[in-house]
Amino acid sequence: MENDLKQLATVIHSIADEKNLDEDVVKNILEQAIVAAFRKEFGDSEQEIEVSLNPATSAIKIVVDKEVVDKVQNSAYQISLSDAQNIKPDAKLSDFVKVNENIARFGRVATQTAKQVILQRLREAEKEILYIEFENKIGTIANGNVSRIENGLVKVDIGRVQAVMPRSEQIQGEYLYPGQRIKVLIKNYDKDARGPQLIVSRGSTEFIQKLFENEVPEMESKAVEIKAIAREAGIRTKIAVSSNVHGVDPVGTFVGGHGIRVNAVMSEVGEQEKIDILVYSPELKELVQNALSPTQINKIEIDQKTKNIKVYVNEDQLSVAIGKNGQNVRLASKLVGYEIDIINQNNKEDIEPKTQGSVPKLKKKTELESSLLDAIEKQDQN
Repeated sequence: MENDLKQLATVIHSIADEKNLDEDVVKNILEQAIVAAFRKEFGDSEQEIEVSLNPATSAIKIVVDKEVVDKVQNSAYQISLSDAQNIKPDAKLSDFVKVNENIARFGRVATQTAKQVILQRLREAEKEILYIEFENKIGTIANGNVSRIENGLVKVDIGRVQAVMPRSEQIQGEYLYPGQRIKVLIKNYDKDARGPQLIVSRGSTEFIQKLFENEVPEMESKAVEIKAIAREAGIRTKIAVSSNVHGVDPVGTFVGGHGIRVNAVMSEVGEQEKIDILVYSPELKELVQNALSPTQINKIEIDQKTKNIKVYVNEDQLSVAIGKNGQNVRLASKLVGYEIDIINQNNKEDIEPKTQGSVPKLKKKTELESSLLDAIEKQDQN
């Protein structure tokens, strides 16, 4: 088995090349495997064992911590005082000394344990290297294939990496199935206790932003830009856009000829999700009006301290301003960054005629009846 151990040392370079791993990572994995094999064959899981492997000479050094005792009962954990003092002259009973072990061979079970450790650690290391490569791609769009769906999580294969799309990053009401090809936003690289994990998204505002960047080349030159996005994925999105070039219509640029650009985005997120594109304005009142369009607004009151805006509309405009299930005003609030309250304004002065001196005052019912009786009596007398 000694030759087998030396053979493990000599394959470090080839494994590193094949798996695209650093040689030190592979060396560390092999050392862990030898520790596991030693514990399985000679020690236990609690024993302190150090293994160092020299790839150049294929030399393997195994150092074991052993307790100094008066009478050795288990040589795997214990060493006599006289033997300990040969290693460490000032050793005393109950001390621990480091002992070099020369292992000629491991048994079949220990060898199998070492192989399992090597395979597992190599897979983990290779996976981590792949995920680290994606750290530089966070915030970009990638093409992937849905591999499986379980417990509300969507697993997406992106090249050799399997990413995860949590329920919170999915589009509401969207039906996905294994084998489906989709676009996703690489949102985050999560290094948790279970190993690295790539998080992708289709339900974020950033996903909409990147889809428009792919469809609107004028964004790259900064001729037009997206100032704000408010989104309820799968339902509706509001986008405030502006132009940095005189004469360029920002809304028309994002919509595209015959709606080709906005339709391309909608086809990716689903036709059920409506996209409103409006002109951004640095003037808050104007931005609110644009965000609530086509609502006819009578008056806007802004409280900067409480970040609250009161919008007064006629009764027939309430449903337009609020939207289905409050969706329109809710998205407008997200877009402008203020809480918006829609208030029904009673415009009696505007819709009812004012009482003027030239307009006769209407009589009460009793007065009308008395006048009618008087007229009848006069008629009879004549």
